[in-house]
Amino acid sequence: MKYRSWISLIGTCILMAFGAAFAFAVIVAAGSAALAGRQASEDPQLTSPATPEIAPGGPYQGVVTDSRCGARHLKNSHLSPAGCARLCVRQGANYVLVDGNRRYKLVGDEEALEKFAGQRIRVSGSRQGETIQVSSAASLF
Repeated sequence: MKYRSWISLIGTCILMAFGAAFAFAVIVAAGSAALAGRQASEDPQLTSPATPEIAPGGPYQGVVTDSRCGARHLKNSHLSPAGCARLCVRQGANYVLVDGNRRYKLVGDEEALEKFAGQRIRVSGSRQGETIQVSSAASLF
């Protein structure tokens, strides 16, 4: 009788451990599937270039820089990031909004965009593909 209760206790513990392991495996698998689905939907190569998405409004946040240097300006340059962005735009580059790995070409009032060069801003406007038609911009600092 004494051994029967120990065997019952050990059996219960083993079943609980297997149940917890199974629940953990289900949670990890669901999270992995959700993450993989999200990454696949954000991959620009998987979306059709013939039908760019149009997203009204925003707001979009990031740093205003230029399409030539991006967020990494010349390190040996005597110019600030803002000065480098302005110079590159004068030489033919476009203003872009950099937010992590995302880059959006900014189209709109060049004078207003020049004022925000090198700054972290919030932009509202319509987005078509990777281009934002800026309707308003404000500094975040």
